Amino acid sequence: MTFNIGSQTAGIINNVQGDQRITGGQQGMQVTTAAVRQALGDLREALAATTLDEATAASTNAQMTELDAAMRTASPDRPRFAHALERLTRLLAAAGSLATAGASLTGPLQTLAAWLGTVGDPILRLIPH
Repeated sequence: MTFNIGSQTAGIINNVQGDQRITGGQQGMQVTTAAVRQALGDLREALAATTLDEATAASTNAQMTELDAAMRTASPDRPRFAHALERLTRLLAAAGSLATAGASLTGPLQTLAAWLGTVGDPILRLIPH
């Protein structure tokens, strides 16, 4: 049997020949580029309201600059974005900010990591739920 499947867009797509058994469910989150830009703005606002020492603040600003640069093109540079987002998330976790700031930081970080798909999974594991 041959599959001839055209273009597909979805959070999760399963194309199988024969039976497929899924246990534990499947879930996916599709995040648009517009939602990423909104999440970056929300994250920037949350960071401005977060108390950070001078060195951590400088490092977070550098990572935000890198995230912005990765989004500047018509086709955003996801690997570059993923590296900067992971560095930023690790900085905030080490500073204790993720635990104290709550959803104002974790919400945008989760959206940004979800946009990355499977590349964002390790970042999602760094974010407290």
